[in-house]
Amino acid sequence: MSERIALVTGASRGVGKAVAAGLSARGMTVISGMRTPSGELSVRLDVTDQETITAAAGWIEERFGRLDVLVNNAGISGYTPGRPPGATPVESVREVFETNVLGVVAVTNAMLPLLRRSPAARIVNVSSGVGSLTYQTDPDHYMYGLPPQAAYPASKAALNALTVQYARELAGEGIQVNAATPGPCDTDFTQGLGFDLGRTAEDGARVVVDLASGSDMAGPDGPTGGFFDENGRVPW
Repeated sequence: MSERIALVTGASRGVGKAVAAGLSARGMTVISGMRTPSGELSVRLDVTDQETITAAAGWIEERFGRLDVLVNNAGISGYTPGRPPGATPVESVREVFETNVLGVVAVTNAMLPLLRRSPAARIVNVSSGVGSLTYQTDPDHYMYGLPPQAAYPASKAALNALTVQYARELAGEGIQVNAATPGPCDTDFTQGLGFDLGRTAEDGARVVVDLASGSDMAGPDGPTGGFFDENGRVPW
């Protein structure tokens, strides 16, 4: 049981790929969930496709028998420049929620039987600072200046709320569930945001890796039901 098994969704590039590399560097066996798998330890997983989720869980069970870490990283922005909430089609919002919120529910529920076989399972949901209502309503915070959007910020606020609910359910089983924001970092996902990023995907992945790994943050007395960035707790 010394070898820890981790699954990272959306691991083909950006922060997800960096998280997978970071967990691997800390000695974990990392399964990369991708729509198009590449490599021995990758598995086909589309978080909007229940068939692939069920198959991935079956593959992990057959090969490893359990799961110690789940990082729900897969996400889409649905951002269209110049389109405020009042001009956003409901279909666009639904598409973002399908991946960023419902996809997390589908994957987490499918993996829970495997996570429950771990002596110290950890779930980390990759959120965003735009999901913080405090940041979005603080004129002194740089996120206040971002263009208003109907889909992505709302989906990440919903993900944060979902994180709390899973944490409440699983606290008695010793499974820690937290949300993490990588912060602004230079990836394909953040192109066109219009502000200085100044950080790499590896920088953004660090807080996720810390919450998921054997660091103090993920120890037996570590937090659950929280929202964190590299500097500590993020206000809701």
